[in-house]
Amino acid sequence: MVQEDKYEKLIEKADVLLEVLPYIRRFYGRSVVIKYGGHAMVDERLKEMFALDVVMMKYIGINPVVVHGGGPQIGSTLAKLGKDSEFVQGMRVTDQETMDIVEMVLVGKVNKEIVGLINHNGGKAVGLSGKDGNLIEAEKYLLSKEKEKDTPPEIIDLGMVGRVTKINADLIQSLVAEGFVPVIAPTGSGERGETYNINADVVAGEVAAAIGSEKLILLTDVEGVIDDEGCLIDSLSDGEAKDLIDKGTIQGGMYPKVKCCLKALREGVEKTHIIDGRLMHSILLEIFTDRGIGTEVVKG
Repeated sequence: MVQEDKYEKLIEKADVLLEVLPYIRRFYGRSVVIKYGGHAMVDERLKEMFALDVVMMKYIGINPVVVHGGGPQIGSTLAKLGKDSEFVQGMRVTDQETMDIVEMVLVGKVNKEIVGLINHNGGKAVGLSGKDGNLIEAEKYLLSKEKEKDTPPEIIDLGMVGRVTKINADLIQSLVAEGFVPVIAPTGSGERGETYNINADVVAGEVAAAIGSEKLILLTDVEGVIDDEGCLIDSLSDGEAKDLIDKGTIQGGMYPKVKCCLKALREGVEKTHIIDGRLMHSILLEIFTDRGIGTEVVKG
C-alpha cells in the first residue's frame, strides 16, 4: 500500500509535466519579454524563485528577456540622501542629480544582482544598460496633460526622463542565439551621450515589439487591472482598455503599463499580460496554464 502511494505521487508529477507539454511545444524557440519589478524584486524568496523560473524557461527552449525596474531601491537611496521623490502619471521626475543616482542604482546595483541570481541558479545572464552597444536610443520626454476641455494641454518637463526612439534588436537577438538571458536596465542614451531615465514598462514594451516577442509579461504588485467595483478584469481587448483609460478607471502606475501593452500589440506582439509578481512562480502560472493569472490585454 505504501509502495502504491509512492508511485501514485510520482505519476501525479509526471502528469503535471505532460500537461505543460503543449505550452512548451507552442512557445519553443520563441521569446518572452518579462518586466521584473515591484515586490518580486524585494522579497528574498520571490527573487530566488524568479531566477529559477527564468532558468527553467531557458532550459526548455523558451527565450526569456528581462527588463527590470528598481523604483523601491531608487526611492530608498534618494531618501537616505535627503531627496524627495515626485511622480507624475507614474513617472519619476528626474533632475540631473537624481539621474546620477538612478543610473548608479539601476545599472550598478540592481542589474548586477539580478544577473548574479540567474547565473547562480544555473543560467547564463548578461546585464545591459541602454548605453551598451547603443542598445536603447532615447530623447527627452515631455508629458502632455490636459487641463480643461477644449484648452491647450499643459506641457510638463519631467527632467531627464526619456522616451525610446530605437531599440538595437540585433544585440538582444545575438545574445539570445548564444544561449544568454539579456537583463536590461531601463536607461537610454541621447544624441549627445546623455543618460535618460525611462519607465521600465515602456522599455519592456518597446523591446518586445523590436524583437517580435511572443508575449510581454509585466509583473506588478496588484492582481492586474481592477474595475470600478474593485474586481479583477481577466481579459481586456485593446478597445476596452482605451475606454477604461478615458473613463479614468486605469490611472496612476497602471496607466503606463496598459499603454505599453497597447503599443506592443499594435507593433506585432501576440499577447500582453499584467500579473501579480507577489505570487510564487507567477510567470510559470501565466505561461503554462490555460486560465493564466492577472489581466491579459489582447487585440480586439
